[in-house]
Amino acid sequence: MTSLPELHGVCPPRFNAVKDAFAANFTDAPEGLNELAARFSVTIDGEVVVDLWAGSADLAGTKPFAEDTLVPVFSTGKAVMALMIARCVDKGLLSYEDRVADHWPAFGAAGKDQLTVGQLMSHQSGLPGFDGGAEPAIWFDRQAVLDKLAAQTPMWAPGTASGYHPITIGYLAGELFRIVDGRTMGTALREDFAQPFDLDLWIGLPEAEHGRVAQLRKPAAAPDLGAIDAIKKAAFLDRGSAPGGRGSTEWRMAEIPSANLHATAKDLARMMSIVATGGALDHLAVLSEETLAQATRERIHGPDRVLPFDMSWAAGFTRNQGLNIFGPNPEAVGHCGWGGSMVFADQAAGVSAAYVMTRQSPHLIGDPRALRLIDALYEAL
Repeated sequence: MTSLPELHGVCPPRFNAVKDAFAANFTDAPEGLNELAARFSVTIDGEVVVDLWAGSADLAGTKPFAEDTLVPVFSTGKAVMALMIARCVDKGLLSYEDRVADHWPAFGAAGKDQLTVGQLMSHQSGLPGFDGGAEPAIWFDRQAVLDKLAAQTPMWAPGTASGYHPITIGYLAGELFRIVDGRTMGTALREDFAQPFDLDLWIGLPEAEHGRVAQLRKPAAAPDLGAIDAIKKAAFLDRGSAPGGRGSTEWRMAEIPSANLHATAKDLARMMSIVATGGALDHLAVLSEETLAQATRERIHGPDRVLPFDMSWAAGFTRNQGLNIFGPNPEAVGHCGWGGSMVFADQAAGVSAAYVMTRQSPHLIGDPRALRLIDALYEAL
């Protein structure tokens, strides 16, 4: 048991079980993963109804975690990436059935010419990492990454299986977005969502904002990937499978939609309320029901070539079917990030929620602290 820090935010009596679960994660968390700092936010029908935070933003315990503290959420940002691609579809710039190579001819090399946008977004391209490895600094040279991936032969026949693309999917989807929209995804997120809707979400964080970023304690153990093969090594374990060698300042400033979103839990939940409400943000329509249905429907389901799970993938979202990490509705969608963060939306319940934390766990998906909060939330609904 550890002491409970002061809790901040809003939590109506109806959700006292959520508040109790949030507090318990600080004092008696599953697997000894007691929180150092965390935030949990919930919207219902697009309105923020729960927003709790507590703890210290620095590992020394001298800087309180505040309402404007940003947390790097890693792959949880893929849910935002999926929504940005959905916006392109909604505006008629893309179709999920388009071939990627029709927009990006160089991508069609080495047997990738028939891969569709929907297959790309559901991790079916066979490019989860670099075949033959690379230097970690390559990730800071966007064009070098794109050229290497476009020329690369897939690690399995495209469209025949999913294999989670931890980082490469952000470059692939980001380039597709840039080609059809004309802006980078980070710029479009800022101009189309962050500024007009007052969302504290960043793909590419300006240096002036770095002082607001919480410090993370890395996991005490590596995640369990199951039996290791060349595909999993390329995705997660090779020396160049993740950015490195440039320091945190340059990493935060880079635009990597799959890996370095910086966010508050409240605004992650608000962004995913687009799914929960059937396409609206702050009661303004931003996606049609038709596009939303295409974005969230199952694209492939089965054993993943990278993650040790049977996965149901939508167009960029993890679907809840079979995993049961986003509440009781199998049609709920969301994404988890390295260390335990997550965001999800359940359109049937009109609910979206996000969890961020500074003490990272080794769980690839379904961090037990987040599951405790989600269970308490559904008990209160």
